Amino acid sequence: MKMRTLGAILLPLLLLTGCWSADPTQEEMLPILSSSMEEETPIKDVPLPDSFSLPYWSGQTLDPITCPDGSQQDLAALLYEGLFELDETFTAQPCLCASSSYDAAALTWTFTLRSGVTFSDGSPLTATDVVATLNRAASSERYSARFSTIQSISGEGSTVSIRLNRDNKLLPNLLDIPIVKSGTEKNAVPTGTGPYLWSSDDGGLCLVANRNWWKGSAQPVDRIGLIAIEDQDDLLYQFTSHEVQLITADLTGTTSFSTTGNIIFSDTDTTAMQYIGINVRREPLNVPAVRQALSQGFDREYAISAFLSGHGKAAQFPISPVSPLYPDTLETAYSQESYVQALADAGLGEGHTTLTLLVNEENSFKVSMARYIASALSTANLSIEVETLPWEEYTAAIRSGNFDLYYGETRLTADWDLRRLMAAGGSLNYGGFSDATTNALLAEFSSSGTSASAQRLCQQYRQQMPFLAVCFKSTSVLVQEDVVEGLSPTLANPFYKLEEWTIHLSED
Repeated sequence: MKMRTLGAILLPLLLLTGCWSADPTQEEMLPILSSSMEEETPIKDVPLPDSFSLPYWSGQTLDPITCPDGSQQDLAALLYEGLFELDETFTAQPCLCASSSYDAAALTWTFTLRSGVTFSDGSPLTATDVVATLNRAASSERYSARFSTIQSISGEGSTVSIRLNRDNKLLPNLLDIPIVKSGTEKNAVPTGTGPYLWSSDDGGLCLVANRNWWKGSAQPVDRIGLIAIEDQDDLLYQFTSHEVQLITADLTGTTSFSTTGNIIFSDTDTTAMQYIGINVRREPLNVPAVRQALSQGFDREYAISAFLSGHGKAAQFPISPVSPLYPDTLETAYSQESYVQALADAGLGEGHTTLTLLVNEENSFKVSMARYIASALSTANLSIEVETLPWEEYTAAIRSGNFDLYYGETRLTADWDLRRLMAAGGSLNYGGFSDATTNALLAEFSSSGTSASAQRLCQQYRQQMPFLAVCFKSTSVLVQEDVVEGLSPTLANPFYKLEEWTIHLSED
């Protein structure tokens, strides 16, 4: 996790969400603030606030399954909890679930709910609540991609059963979906089990500490103020004027607006992978050795530092490098000399080949990454030309297979299911890759979920290179300087380990 004080900057503000895009070409086309991280400008000290406040979208639901991305999802992390929560390594940790077991022969997971958990209104958590929420999530835009292996969900009392249509040993990694009390989902603010509950007092709308919280009264403040926002400009104003003390942001976004303030940002890892898609049906990209060589031809660490302002982690394989499943022992060091030799060994040492790398023109960070990679891959015998296209033309070209290479991004699920990208006929397999051994190893990894099976799959990936993993993006939690101590955000929860926070206010 990176923490840094920012002075006068441009903030790319793409609000963090629980959204899992199903399309590797899917740019998060929400209103955002984007920037390069330039020289810091000293700013006079900002006094501590009288109270800790957060923004919310006025008039929008807080149902965590259907609410808008951004501030509503941030608040939902304080109001609701899932069966599991993902830690900093994308490993599922029990939350509302006390225990789980998997019957591989019956393809059935069984989850036992934690005893003594109640909703904020004092009513007990039951399997009925969990089943109702998960069934709604299965048809939602935000969570539906997680249910591709699920056939049915049932439950009674304190036991929830999930029957699969194929093995998935890492299913708990997908079950951090926030649970709401059945029957309250149509309320503007459904009832949850989280550390805070929605309320109001003389100071207006607020969140107050949930005295029924199963973890006990470990909240860092009893009251969190809520500031209504109408649009992105309003959100920006409320944050830079320190009316609100925390927002979440993607610092490699698309549309730029400037802001200033004494701000700390803390990066958090995501499952959003950036990569180079390859059309394996075209020469010479139909030769695995050529694709292997291309993967060696650019410095991922340098690219992230120079063109993503450090907001990402280099990855040679399609699993986040912070995951314990990432095969770091298989990595190879970058060497331009080794790359040139690998190209020659693959048959590109004579003559000249020209390939085109597509990238969508709306995101300057991706364009810069694509241009660097194209330049690094170009040699005396190989030229990579970058073609920037408007979003609609870019996606149309990729989906029709009218490309050599493209710079893409997709948000993977935390069970690292790569079938859509690597399996024959996969919905995201735009390059037409097909390999029986890869299909078998994908199935083995799904059924075992072990480091050994991940390593075997990644060894096969390295031999075939159906696409070139580049990095996994980071997103950021931005807070007013000196206000929050103990910040340790995760992908879906900017308030992870809230019970360990200290919030400093002027009255302290």
